[in-house]
Amino acid sequence: MNMFLLAISVLLIFMTMVFALAMFLKDNSIVDVAYGLAFVLVCCVAYLGSGIGHPRQLLALGMTTLWGVRLATHIFLRKRGEGEDFRYRRWREEWGGAFIWRSYLQIFILQAAVVFVVALPILLIINHSGPELGSLDLAGCLVWLFGFGFEAVGDWQLLKFKKNDVNRGHIIQSGLWRFTRHPNYFGEATLWWGLFLVALNVPYGVVAVLSPVLIGFLLLKVSGIPMLEIKYRGHPEFEAYKERTNAFFPWFPKHG
Repeated sequence: MNMFLLAISVLLIFMTMVFALAMFLKDNSIVDVAYGLAFVLVCCVAYLGSGIGHPRQLLALGMTTLWGVRLATHIFLRKRGEGEDFRYRRWREEWGGAFIWRSYLQIFILQAAVVFVVALPILLIINHSGPELGSLDLAGCLVWLFGFGFEAVGDWQLLKFKKNDVNRGHIIQSGLWRFTRHPNYFGEATLWWGLFLVALNVPYGVVAVLSPVLIGFLLLKVSGIPMLEIKYRGHPEFEAYKERTNAFFPWFPKHG
């Protein structure tokens, strides 16, 4: 079977299984935990089918596995015991009788499609490993490491902040969150640009630009910043924080 068709098939099967579990648990937000794991699964299956042990393939697979497992673990620990996320609860109420099929198509199958497009750099590298490692690989690794570190540290700082009961009802504004309202999103978008640079070494690697472009669009305009900030709209502390702190790109906060 063609590797890309295999990847699509694996994603559809995996997300259908996650959908069934979500229906049983009455919690569609488990798809957020499955998101990172879907990348690990599809890239590992693709490698088992087409990988040849080339250092670039192992590098891309290793980076994706590290990122996906860390992200899934973080989201699982963050949502443990909290029930369904507010965004999914709202859809549950809005969709009414169409809830089941809309959940399957608009959450789980759509998520499978997003994972496939975003995973293109790794899939292209696995499909054709290209020449020996070079300067683009080094540049890509450095960009990826910066993004991964930024996302991981931002997530850790937020988790630590929320665990302290003193902070209940308050907005985190320290650490990386002093320079951007969404350091985790900035880090995530950045690391996919790093993987894109690595993919430029292989045939049709330029197509992989769809990956960071899509993830950036989703985080900035669709399911990332816009949906999350609706939750805090009108919160005095958040509104003041929003006035002085960039939404995405890190920079020094405004004064006054």
